[in-house]
Parts: sequence; structure tokens; C-alpha cells
Amino acid sequence: MSIWWSLHLRREAASVPLARRLLIGAMDTAGVDPDVSYDLSVALSEACANAVEHGGATTHGGTSGAYRVTAYLDGEKCRIEVADSGPGFPGAQSPAAAVPAAVSATRGRPAPRPPASDTDEHGRGLWLIGELADHVHLGNRPGRGGAVISFDKTLKWREDAPLMTA
Repeated sequence: MSIWWSLHLRREAASVPLARRLLIGAMDTAGVDPDVSYDLSVALSEACANAVEHGGATTHGGTSGAYRVTAYLDGEKCRIEVADSGPGFPGAQSPAAAVPAAVSATRGRPAPRPPASDTDEHGRGLWLIGELADHVHLGNRPGRGGAVISFDKTLKWREDAPLMTA
């Protein structure tokens, strides 16, 4: 079984729960274990929130641009990609460079670290994605600019999963 979907969303806060609900609905319909669905939906929310906040030029009094979310459920793995048109990740190479989910340093870049305190409002998104996913890739879009984050996780299925692979 293989399904995928892609969304082009405006860089507005209201787009984050929309993407999250669509992912949860698709995974529930397919029969993915709710714990796996939850982990991936939180990681997606963090990636979308980063795209909304950092993913493009801001116009006077609002935001401009869009970002793209693509999700693939293929066999025993789910891969999610969020791409924006912002300045990209500092020091990231194109195409996307692998960042282990264990959040260790990669290719001369410091890996995302846990927030310094429980009250920090910035810096926890990439770290949280790394904790919830099996593999994380960060990179910059070649030619067009913008950041790309993709992450994947091995799927577990409910016993009554209608779309489970044989």
C-alpha cells in the first residue's frame, strides 16, 4: 500500500492545524497505530510552525508566500516533507543533508539542542522533530531558495488496518 498527498498552504498560523488534522485523518483511515500518528502529527506541527514563522519574506502587516507539505505512506514507512521559500538553514547544503534523529552533530553543523529551559519559546521545534522521528533531513532548496525538512518514521499498524501491507 502506498498513498501520498501534497498541500500548498499560506504562511498563516491557521494552516498548521489544517495540515495536522489532514495527516491524522489519513493515518487513522489507513489504520496506522494512534501513537505513531500522534508523534508524526506533533513533528509535522513543529515543521509547519517553522515554515510559517521563518519561511519567507514578511510584508507590512502580514506574511507573504506559501509553503508545501507532502506526506508519503509507503509500505512500513511514513515520510513527511515541509518546504518553504525563506532564507533556508544556515550552513545547510543542498540537497538535504541527513541529520540523525539522535540529534548529533552532522557535516560541521551543530545539531539541534534541547531548549535551555522549559520557558524557552524558540529552538525546541527541530529538536522535538528529531526526538519523534526515526530520521531527519535538513537542507536548502537548490536554485529557488528556502528550507526543506523531511523526516520519516517506521509505521505500526492497528490489527484492523484496512490498508495494511501484506
